[in-house]
Formats: sequence, structure tokens, C-alpha cells
Amino acid sequence: MGQRETPTEFDAVIRAPFGALGLDATNGAVSRIWFLPPGTPVRAPKDPVLQEAARQLAGYFADARVRFDLPLAPDGTAFQRRVWKAMTRIPPGRTRSYGELATDLRSAPRAVGQACGANPLPVVVPCHRVVSASGIGGFGGATAGFMLDVKRWLLEHEARAAA
Repeated sequence: MGQRETPTEFDAVIRAPFGALGLDATNGAVSRIWFLPPGTPVRAPKDPVLQEAARQLAGYFADARVRFDLPLAPDGTAFQRRVWKAMTRIPPGRTRSYGELATDLRSAPRAVGQACGANPLPVVVPCHRVVSASGIGGFGGATAGFMLDVKRWLLEHEARAAA
């Protein structure tokens, strides 16, 4: 997760309220979602699974209560997959701390944070709902700038929908 890559490295690039998202598919499943900055050129998805992902993401950006139903193919360790699965159980408009998830998973907060940072499917697998005990925490390996602005936007978007 992050913003290092260029739009030509993705199967599709779609607009998002905070910039754009790069999307990739592998074997009929969404394998990667990447945050891209405002002004990134859009490239329409040709793959049917990415067309559906674009449709569902647009629905989420209009209404944060939208639930995602997509085939996913995240690349990660068994522990990372456990953390990502736990994140999908956090409802929109709610947050959990790294420590709370670590307790649930019988792990350490730092390990949970590292798994969150390695999440290849942000928004769909809502790592933005995991925060530090004393504030918003990091996002995509960043502690300031564009990525934290995206995390704030996502949390505020969901809070408005939950109100």
C-alpha cells in the first residue's frame, strides 16, 4: 500500500475523492489496490473483476455503508492474512487499536501494525479502521502527508455514514 508507483504499472486507474486508485487483478481476483495522488490519469478497467471492483469502490465513495463482495487474491503471510481478516470485521464508522487487534490475535501491536502496512487491498480490506491508542496512527508506512490525509478522509467518510 502506498503511493510510490506510476499509473502505467496498474491494470486500471480509477478516480477517488482524494486522488486515484491503481487496481490490479490476478487470475480473476483483485490482487492490489494502490493510492495515487490527485491528477493521476484514469485508465478504465478492461478486466471484468476490475470493472466490478471499480463499480463497488464508486458505490463505497458515495455511501460508506456499501459492503464489498469481490474475489480477492492478496499476497501475504499466514499472519498477515489473519490480521487482514480481522480488519474486515471492523464495521464502517468504527475503529480498533493495533493493541486491541493484537490482543484478539494473541500477537503484538507492532506486528499488527506491520501487517496493516503490508495490506495490498486497502479500502476493501479496511486497514484505515486500525488506529493507535493515542491517535490516528500511520497509514501505508507514512506518518504524515498524503497517506494520512487519505486515512482521515476514509475515517470521516465512514463516520458521516454511521451518524
